[in-house]
Formats: sequence, structure tokens, C-alpha cells
Amino acid sequence: QVQLVESGGGLVQAGEALRLSCVASGINFRVTAMGWYRQAPGKQRDLVAAISTSGSTMYSDSVKGRFTISRDNGKNTVYLQMNSLKPEDTAVYYCASGLYSALMARAARYWGQGTQVTVSS
Repeated sequence: QVQLVESGGGLVQAGEALRLSCVASGINFRVTAMGWYRQAPGKQRDLVAAISTSGSTMYSDSVKGRFTISRDNGKNTVYLQMNSLKPEDTAVYYCASGLYSALMARAARYWGQGTQVTVSS
């Protein structure tokens, strides 16, 4: 059974930082690309960042330079370091796994349950 469990969300003020974690089980983590998506109320779920099995990364324009995605294959964990948070970053953040190309197309194979991030102004 595949499980992706996110943690690290919360309420912060604008300008502060948070680090999200996602622990994966039931998959061969080392050969799986991982990504973080977010969904604000009334909006579609958008890809924020993704990391390939070789460590290549991509970011949406809205978070480039502020967010960093990383992975620890020994811990089956992917992280999203979020710095200089803005109120518009407020959303539910989801961890996802699958092919790197599929993550780009919002066609992840597996999804986590999500963790809420709220940034106050």
C-alpha cells in the first residue's frame, strides 16, 4: 500500500519560512520522481516544484528563488523549504509521486492527503 504523508504546514506571518516534509512508503523511492503541488480555495491544483530521480529540479515562476525542493533517498523523504512566504502562498500543499513528465502534466500516480499552509499579512 502506497502512502505519502505530509507534515510541516501551519500558520506563519509574511516573510517567515516553513519546511514541509513528505515521507513515502510502499514505493521504490529512489526511482520515483517527487513533486509538491498546492491548491488554494476555488483554484486548480498547481505544480509548485518537482525533483527527478537524478536530482534535477523545476519550480513554478511564482516560487522560483524562494522555495527549494530536495530529497533524501535514505529516508524516503522529500522536502519543500519555503522562504519569504507571502499571503498568496496560502493553500493546501500536496506531495505527489510518479514519472517526472507526468508530474509536469499534473498526472501524478500517487498523492498525499495535503497539509495546510496559511500566511498572514
